[in-house]
Amino acid sequence: MAEKILFLDRDGTLILEPADYQVDHIDKLNFYPGVFRWLARIVRELDYTLVMVTNQDGLGTQSYPETSFWPTHNAMLRALEAEGITFAEQVIDRTFAADNQPTRKPGTKLVEHYMSGKYDLANSYVVGDRLTDIQLAKNMGAKGIWIATDPELGAEELDADQLASVDETIALRTTDWEDIYRLLRLDSRTASVHRKTKETDIRIELDLDGTGKTKMDTGLGFFDHMLDQLGRHSGCDLRVMVNGDLHIDEHHTIEDTAIALGEAFGAALGDKLGIERYGFNLVMDESTVDVRLDFGGRPWLVWECAYKREMIGDMPTEMFHHFFKSFSDGAKCNLAIKAKGQNEHHMIEATFKALAKSIKAAKRRDVDNMRLPSTKGVL
Repeated sequence: MAEKILFLDRDGTLILEPADYQVDHIDKLNFYPGVFRWLARIVRELDYTLVMVTNQDGLGTQSYPETSFWPTHNAMLRALEAEGITFAEQVIDRTFAADNQPTRKPGTKLVEHYMSGKYDLANSYVVGDRLTDIQLAKNMGAKGIWIATDPELGAEELDADQLASVDETIALRTTDWEDIYRLLRLDSRTASVHRKTKETDIRIELDLDGTGKTKMDTGLGFFDHMLDQLGRHSGCDLRVMVNGDLHIDEHHTIEDTAIALGEAFGAALGDKLGIERYGFNLVMDESTVDVRLDFGGRPWLVWECAYKREMIGDMPTEMFHHFFKSFSDGAKCNLAIKAKGQNEHHMIEATFKALAKSIKAAKRRDVDNMRLPSTKGVL
């Protein structure tokens, strides 16, 4: 079996980066929170080889003498080694950013020997806090884990083109090493569902452990907006493409999408080992919503919601009950939904968001307790 690699940045990933960007004295050496606990577990429990890849601007020059770098660097290595964390190689580039050398991340010159075909780069990761780390992952054919100041946006202010250039490479945005361990430790949970009838043609792609990336095209603008809330706030990557008989009305499009979406969640949950299973209340302006969820294998819907308007956007309000009932049937889950408020747009949007938060809570897995959350022995 080909070897999998964790290419680890140093500053901002293993250790905290000071204001002047140089860890050139032992007093500046502070480890990233959680790195000892979770990286040590990755080393003990998983089969990744660790390689450090770091840009150290001008190392060896008068502005950054080696006598300042190595004592602190070696102290860092000794502390990590005491926890069983060792590196097969340390790849250190010494050039300045302005020189734009191919040896410098995201250039691959210094890591070309890992691109020979001997290593399983498709299942390897580059872990770092800069866009250049994610670009390096892309250039190597690996995946990127972005230790970002803001997990929603990334560590830097990026324009749309920059984000688009690396979007498919990013497997995780996080500030927490536990999240990195969980990603590497747990099997992926994805599902693709294609449901085709004489009335609708629906394709759904779902990643339960995504980052909230969504793409919707149901032909109904308000429905797209609600499904976008579902993906975004549940932390699931969700793509829903629907070609329905809207020339008749909205019924089949909404109903069949809900069934297919529920089936996708049921399939992605798989054996359900370690999941929390239950899920969330939510307030939106004057509206309050209570959504209670159980991925227990049996469909049921309790619905305590009333709407005075016939339509919200291009979606009939009578179809909201139908959507959640069909979702419950497809996912084989219990849903109890209660909504109160004055603005009905807020009420239904809060309902979708509350369902998303319930899913986010219920899908979470406990890596230290990978058992079925049931005394029955089956869900």
